[in-house]
Formats: sequence, structure tokens, C-alpha cells
Amino acid sequence: MMTLPSPQPPIEKNLAIHEKTFHSKVSPWLRAIAYPLLRRIVLPLYFRNIQVYGQENIPLDGPVILAPTHRSRWDAIMVPFATGRHVTGRDLRFLVTVDEVKGFQGWGIRNLGGFPVDPLRPAIASLRYVVEILLNREMLVIFPEGNIFQDGELHPLKPGLARMAIQAELSQENLGVKIVPMTIHYSPNIPRWRGKAKIILGKPLSVADYTGGSIKQQAKNLTNDLTKSLEAIHL
Repeated sequence: MMTLPSPQPPIEKNLAIHEKTFHSKVSPWLRAIAYPLLRRIVLPLYFRNIQVYGQENIPLDGPVILAPTHRSRWDAIMVPFATGRHVTGRDLRFLVTVDEVKGFQGWGIRNLGGFPVDPLRPAIASLRYVVEILLNREMLVIFPEGNIFQDGELHPLKPGLARMAIQAELSQENLGVKIVPMTIHYSPNIPRWRGKAKIILGKPLSVADYTGGSIKQQAKNLTNDLTKSLEAIHL
């Protein structure tokens, strides 16, 4: 198991350094244009109906990891639709794969809070950046299944989310990281014109409950409990 070095204070200074490295930020002007356009025009035009349940389960402060199932590239818009600034007053940060941050799309992703991690060869700097985002008490989106699956089934979760969450919790006393399970459903399973979508947010898991003993074992326990939480809200 890879052990992440503990970030050194001050958090804001370190985060600024890594943001320069990853060229990732939330641009206020782009956010003000892109999200309302997607929420009010693009999504209503394409989908006949979008239902959202469980928004009361989203913490309005403190470090949060949203853990959605991954069913389509539409998910990158559905998550902000259900949990973004117009709902929570908070910006979202996204962990994405390196092949998604290329060209104009990559520019947009980086300026709306996305940053790349190579899932096959995760660099220490990128993993530390994840921890520092949580130490900075932001809301971070990580798709725990890793890939897009369009068969309607819940697939095994990758262990990285739990490890990074525990590492962050251990890096600062009483940090209070919460993980919110989230499922996204499309009808039909592969989204199409005038189809329907349903988003369900479950009750958050407290990472502090998984900080005693071996990180490896506790990460396994947290991953198992997150799987159960997703199964409970999976249609």
C-alpha cells in the first residue's frame, strides 16, 4: 500500500502550489456561465425528466467526498445539477483521469475544479493534492467504481477513495471528513434523447469512525460500508 506523506502547513499555501502544478481552479466567471447554462438549458432539453432525492444528506460545511456511481459522461453534469453551488453554496472539485484533461475539454475541466490523476501510476503529488483539498474543507467528487459501467449493476469499488479519506482524517485532528454515497440512474441505461434520470444521495459516512488500527484494514472496512450504502440506494 502506498503511504501518502502528511501535508505540511499552511494548507492554503500548499494548495496554491499544487493548483499551479495541476492548473486546476474554480473560475468564478466560467462557473457563472457554464453551470446555469447546463442546468437550465442543456439538461432540460435533452432529458424529459430528472429527479433528485436526498439532498438533505449533503453536509453544507466541512470536508466532503461525493461518491457517485458512474454510468455516463453525463454524470459530470448530473453531479453539479444535484449538489452544486445553487444547492449547497459550495464549489465542487473533481478527480478525473489524465486522458480527460486534454485540449479544450481539459481546459474546461481544469477551470471548473477538475484535476488529473493517473489511475495506473498515481503520483505522490496528485494524491497529496486530494488530501489537501479535504484539509481545506472543500467538497470533492470521486467516482469510486473508477470506470463508466452501463449495465445497471453496481461494480466493485476501488480502494483509493477510502485510503485518501482516512489519510486526510489522520492528518488533522477532528477534521470530520464525510463521504456521501450517490447513485445516478438513467432510463434507458444508456442515456438517449428525452430519456429520464434519477439521482439519489444517501446518508453520509463519517471517516473518523475508521481511523483506529491498520489503515489498510480500515480502508477495506470503509470501502465495504460504502458499498453497502450504495447498494441501499441502488435501483
